[in-house]
Amino acid sequence: MYHYVLALHIIFIVTWFSGIFYIVRLYIYNTEANDKAEPEKSILQKQFNIMIRRLWFGITWPSAVLTLIFGPWMWYLWGHLDNWLAIKLCFVVGLYAYFFTLHAIYKQQSKGVFKYTSGQLRIWNEVATIFLIAIVMLAVVKQGMSFVWGISGLLLFVVFLLEF
Repeated sequence: MYHYVLALHIIFIVTWFSGIFYIVRLYIYNTEANDKAEPEKSILQKQFNIMIRRLWFGITWPSAVLTLIFGPWMWYLWGHLDNWLAIKLCFVVGLYAYFFTLHAIYKQQSKGVFKYTSGQLRIWNEVATIFLIAIVMLAVVKQGMSFVWGISGLLLFVVFLLEF
């Protein structure tokens, strides 16, 4: 049973991250469309809002909920909490916090409010990459990963992302 739950957990993590990565791209395009002249602006924003709504509620939210169902179920079947898992769960909590910020942006943009520039959204999009790397490394490498090396590698990756 554990392997079936694990497989479903991984599937929904993948679809959730896919939605997270793509939704911010759509926010960027929607923000940039806001600077266009009419009728191009209205046409683009109408289409982006449809795409955003379908992605957000058809894929991203359901995947986030199913990840949250299968994760604890897998943990229950695993039977104990290792140090690596406790650290991973801290990153998962951070990922859900990030996810809720994306929902706030969804609500703003659906009302025609654009608080962030496309450049700011591009930077915000990279935060998901940091969470992805941290969570996958902790899940795969587990105890073989030194905490110091892991944090150092993650910080170097963040610096690398900020340079581009």
